[in-house]
Amino acid sequence: MSDQPPQAAPPPGDPDPSATPPVGPGGAAPAGPQQPQGWVFPPTGGYPVGSGPYGGQPWYPGAPVAYPGQPAHGWYPPGHGLDPADLLVTPPGAGVNGWFGRCVGAVRRGWRLLLPILLLTQVLPALVVSVLSLVVDPSAKWEESMADDPAALPDTFLADTGVLLSVVLGSALVFGFVQGLGWAAGTWVVTRQAAGQPVSVGAALSYGVRRALGLWGWTLLMSVIIGLGICFCVIPGIYFAFALSMAGPVYLFERQHPIGRSFRMFHDRLGLLLGRVALVAAAVIVGSGAAGMVEGIGTLPFGTTPLESPGTAAGVLAVTLVAAVLALPTHLAQLVGLVVTYAEQRAHEGPVDSARLAGELG
Repeated sequence: MSDQPPQAAPPPGDPDPSATPPVGPGGAAPAGPQQPQGWVFPPTGGYPVGSGPYGGQPWYPGAPVAYPGQPAHGWYPPGHGLDPADLLVTPPGAGVNGWFGRCVGAVRRGWRLLLPILLLTQVLPALVVSVLSLVVDPSAKWEESMADDPAALPDTFLADTGVLLSVVLGSALVFGFVQGLGWAAGTWVVTRQAAGQPVSVGAALSYGVRRALGLWGWTLLMSVIIGLGICFCVIPGIYFAFALSMAGPVYLFERQHPIGRSFRMFHDRLGLLLGRVALVAAAVIVGSGAAGMVEGIGTLPFGTTPLESPGTAAGVLAVTLVAAVLALPTHLAQLVGLVVTYAEQRAHEGPVDSARLAGELG
């Protein structure tokens, strides 16, 4: 009698591991149901092993499919240009949190360079326009002429209004070139920093000079389109403002068909782009409103003719300067928000990363 303990019988339906597998004629396996030799886990979706859309790429478990035809967030085949850790490009499926995180990251990396650029190209021109508006402001003269008959328009109403509009619009046109220079320079800084490339204020302004004229011209055309839309019951103007929000970045990165491309991006991903631009617009409205309120309240004590004496002139200039500086975060949020939004739109169209975008800027 053997001292070996009795072995348990295998469960019904399982092969006996000690049994020798049957061999058919010529050494081939016999016909009948067999375990598929090419079976792998996870399944390959109907494609043979090593083939399919991304043949030979490793499978990353737990990655949900976010958009048909696009790699989901968290699943990026090597070599396909989609990196979930990219500092500028928000991958499909990352949502508002991914977009907002990249905006914050761009500000943290670049504020030391972006602040002086925006001070020179956005705040300073706005300050000059405000001072010129004070110089030609006819409200004090109108109050004197309307003292006897408040219902009558001043005799010089049309002439004074024409001078005021000419100065404001003319200076805005001239300084629009400077502002375009600043937007181009800031875009260059944000993109190159995300790609890990060297940046400096001088090099950024040099790039801005090369792109300012074209960006200025397209901005003028967009302003006319939006202005005409506002004349037709405001809502068309708001629509044009959102639909054209990507035109500036499209010009800088692609340099062709900025208006048509911006409209196409807006309609192809209406909800996504509308949400991102609405957040940027909310930041701009709140920041601009706060700066305007400070300027309006701060200049009240200096009367309607603050430039007639040195004391009141210095006071109103100081208030105007403070209000212009308070608007600086608004410019920063608008610049960074639109650049990151454009990069996200490109990611939905195809593989792209920060290095490629930096190369497209030229």
